[in-house]
Amino acid sequence: MDPRNLAALSNSIFAALGVADTTNELGIADNPGRRECLLLIDGMGAELIKQYGSQFLIFNELEFLPKLDSHFPSTTATNLSSLGTGTLPGVHGMLGYTVRVPRSGEPGRLLNSLKWDDRVDPVIWQKVPTLFERATSEGIQVSHIAAKRYEGSGFTQAALRGAQYLGANQIAEIIENTVIAMQPAKSFSYVYINNLDAAGHDDGVGSEKWLLALSIVADLITGLRDRLPKGTRLWVTADHGMINVGEKIILGQDNNLMTNVNLVGGEPRARHIYVTAGAIAETAALWRESLGAKAEIFTREEAIAANLFGQVTSLDSSERMGDLIAIAKEEVILIDPTRIKEESKMVGHHGGMNAIEVDIPLLTHQN
Repeated sequence: MDPRNLAALSNSIFAALGVADTTNELGIADNPGRRECLLLIDGMGAELIKQYGSQFLIFNELEFLPKLDSHFPSTTATNLSSLGTGTLPGVHGMLGYTVRVPRSGEPGRLLNSLKWDDRVDPVIWQKVPTLFERATSEGIQVSHIAAKRYEGSGFTQAALRGAQYLGANQIAEIIENTVIAMQPAKSFSYVYINNLDAAGHDDGVGSEKWLLALSIVADLITGLRDRLPKGTRLWVTADHGMINVGEKIILGQDNNLMTNVNLVGGEPRARHIYVTAGAIAETAALWRESLGAKAEIFTREEAIAANLFGQVTSLDSSERMGDLIAIAKEEVILIDPTRIKEESKMVGHHGGMNAIEVDIPLLTHQN
C-alpha cells in the first residue's frame, strides 16, 4: 500500500512540531515558524484539480508536491479518521460510511459513521488516541475549524477529538477563526470544508454547481494564503476524489445478489455485505459470477490477507467488517435496495479504488 496517505501526512506534520512517537514519513522540511495549518477539501481529487484547477489562479500559485493516496475505502469517515489518528483503518476501525455494530442482534444494525448513533460511545468505538489529543498534551495549540454542526458530533469525538473547536459556516468566518487560531507559537489548525463533495454528489463533477463550489474553495485557499501569520506553513489536501455514475445495479433487482444477504453496509462504490452464517463461500461465488468485471469481491479473510484496510487489522475491525467486501469498478454503483431513492439520485460517487477516487493532491505554501 502506498505510504503517501493522510495518516502519513498528519504524522509528518506533527513530527515537524516535535510530537513524541510520530514519524516524518513524507520527509517534509523543517518549519522554523512552528505553525502548521492543514486545510482538507472534501472530494477534491488530484485528477479533478488537474482537469479544472487552471480556471482558478490560486492553483497555479501553490507548490504541488507528489500526490497522496486515499486508501480503501476512499471515503470521508475512513480517511479523516486516518488523518486524525495517524493510523490506517485496520487499526482505528472506521471502515466505511456504514458498518454493522457487532453483537447488535440479527440482522444487526448499521452505524453511520457521519451521522452516528447515541447508543455507541465514540471514544470506545474508536479507541486510538488522536494526534490532536497527543499534541495538545505536549503543549501545542491545536484547533479544529469547520461547520458549526460538526462540533460535538459522534464522528468528531471518535476521529478528531482533542482540538479546540472553532465553528464557522461562512468562508470569511473560517478564515478569521483560522488566523486567530494560528497566532500562538507552536500551533496547528485543521480546517475542513465539504462544499465541493456535496455539489459533486448532487450534480456531478464538472457541473455548474460543482464549479461554483470549486471557486469557493479557491477563495478560501487564497484567503488563508494571504492572511495566515508569518511562520505558518499551509497544507492543502483532500480525503478522496469522485467519479460521475455510469451503470446503476440495484442489489436483488433483476439479479440474485441479495440471496443469503442479511444486511448491506458501506456505500455504492464500496460495500460491506453481511451474509447468513455458513453461506459466505457460496455467496462470494454468486457475486463474482453475477458481477464479473464490474466489481471485485473479497471475503473478510481475503480482505485482511490483502491488507485492504492496512497491514494490521484489529479484532474490532475484523468484527465490524463485512463478510464480503464488494468494490465497484469503472463507473458502476451497487445500490442498497432499502436506499434506492437516496443512492440513485446521487450523480457523484466515491469509495472505490479507481485512480480518480484514490489520487488526492498535496499543495503547500510557506508564509
